[in-house]
Amino acid sequence: MMKNYSVKKLIDLPFYTEGPSVDRDGNFFFSTLTGGFIGKIDNEGKYTKWATGSCPNGQVILPDHEHWSCDSKQAGISRYDASGKFTGYIIQYQWAGFSVSSPNDLVIDKHQNLYFTDSIRHEGKVFFKGHEGKELLVAGNIDYANGLALSPDEKYLYVAESYQNRILVIELSEPGIAKNKPEVFARLPCHLSGKITDNLPDGLAVDADGKLWVAHYGMGAIQILSSDGNLLFTIDTVLPLTSNLCFVEENGSCQVLLVTGGYDEPGPGAVLLITVDH
Repeated sequence: MMKNYSVKKLIDLPFYTEGPSVDRDGNFFFSTLTGGFIGKIDNEGKYTKWATGSCPNGQVILPDHEHWSCDSKQAGISRYDASGKFTGYIIQYQWAGFSVSSPNDLVIDKHQNLYFTDSIRHEGKVFFKGHEGKELLVAGNIDYANGLALSPDEKYLYVAESYQNRILVIELSEPGIAKNKPEVFARLPCHLSGKITDNLPDGLAVDADGKLWVAHYGMGAIQILSSDGNLLFTIDTVLPLTSNLCFVEENGSCQVLLVTGGYDEPGPGAVLLITVDH
C-alpha cells in the first residue's frame, strides 16, 4: 500500500525533541530532553519555551490542560498546570513496590488511568497508575520498554521493545491487568547498516481505525502497521532519529501528525507536521 504524504518542518532546535502532544485548542507541545524544557507552538505559529524540567520526555495533556511529563533525570513523572508551572511529581523513584529509574513514555485511557514505561535494557517495565491511585506492574523484563499506545477499545496495550526492534501487545482483562504475558505483535524492518541503534522503535500512536503508527528511531521513518501487525507502508520523515508522534487531525481526506526527533543526540532536532492523504 502506497500513500501520498507531505512533510513540513515547523521548527529547528539545537536539541533533539520528544513528547509531541496537542491540546484541544490546537496548540502543539514537545519536550527537549537535554534542553531541559517543554516547548509550545501556539495555534498561530508562535514558539515559546512553555515549561522547564531536568530531562523532560514523553507527555500527555489532560482535559483540564494539566500536563504529565516523564523526566528521566528525576526518575519521575512531573505535573504542570495549564500555565506551565511545575506543581510536583505524581510518581517518583518507585511504584508498585519496584524502583523506577527512567520513565520514558506514557498514555492515559478514557478514565484517566495512566500507563508508563521505565526504559531499562533487558529489565524494562510497564506500570499502571489508576485514577484513584492503584499501583500495578503490568509487565516486566522488556528489553528497553519505550513508546505506548492503547487500541481504540482500550483492550490492548502496545509497547515498543526498542532493542529487539519489535512491538509487543498486552491484552488487558481490565485496566492495568494483563490477561496474558506480552506477545510479539510485529517485527519491524531492519536498517541496512546492521547497527542495533539504527533499529529502535520509539513512540507509538493508534489511529481511529486501529492501525499502529511507529516512530522508528535510526530508520528515519514512521512504520504503519495494520491492526493484525502487518506492515502497510512507510513514511520517510527526513529525521534520522524519529522519536515520537501524535495525531493532530483525522478526517475523510487526510491524517495529520505532529512528529518529533532529530539529526543527532543531544541535538540538533526539529518538529514536523506530516500530512498523509487518503
